[in-house]
Amino acid sequence: MNLIIDIGNTVAKLAVFDGEEQIEILRGSNHSLDCIKILCNKYHIEKCIIASVISLSNTIKRQLANVDFPVLELNYKTPVPIINKYKSPETLGMDRLAAVVGANYLKPNKNILVIDAGTALTYEFIDKDATYWGGNISPGIYTRFKSLSACCDKLPLIEKSGDLPELGFNTETAIRAGVIKGIEYEIKGYISQMQEKYPDLLVFLTGGDKFSFDTNLKSIIFADRFLVLKGLNRILNYNVK
Repeated sequence: MNLIIDIGNTVAKLAVFDGEEQIEILRGSNHSLDCIKILCNKYHIEKCIIASVISLSNTIKRQLANVDFPVLELNYKTPVPIINKYKSPETLGMDRLAAVVGANYLKPNKNILVIDAGTALTYEFIDKDATYWGGNISPGIYTRFKSLSACCDKLPLIEKSGDLPELGFNTETAIRAGVIKGIEYEIKGYISQMQEKYPDLLVFLTGGDKFSFDTNLKSIIFADRFLVLKGLNRILNYNVK
């Protein structure tokens, strides 16, 4: 079995895969992997991959040094089953890379736009020939909420949940509608622009944040919360045959 570790800006996700099937997933601190013992005691782990968008803490380094199976730390030099055209691969977030690998594996020979909605909102494009051309990075929902509160003295920090009118009727709803609807319009804009060049475009939506879309978009959108984990599992299997 494979142990997949994805360390993000907010949390760490640890998943166990049996072949291509995801068996279990746990979430915890991105500064320690306390739940790794639970998974190692429960399953026969044969190999592991870890990808992180932050520097690994000394605690995590010690924990990984004590396991009795090989651990692959994903970096820009790790072989991957796609062609990477990113001009500065050493600066590319490994979660971004794993997401396009996962999308290409699930829907091969397709032009795909991958949208990952988390702390950052990222857009990645991989074509039908499995060539990754790069993407864009934008602030995510909570990042936008926090920046408005931090940069505008009289604007409060609000929660995502609550009234979401077409036009805000007070400051709280104005911020919520402005941020959430702004992101939805942004996403639809990216999709429409890419569809002009690639009419057969497929879209993968992943990450912790959810959005609603018009009916004419739903037919091309595949929602997969675990796309990055599936991509990491694919990379691990590709490197350990």
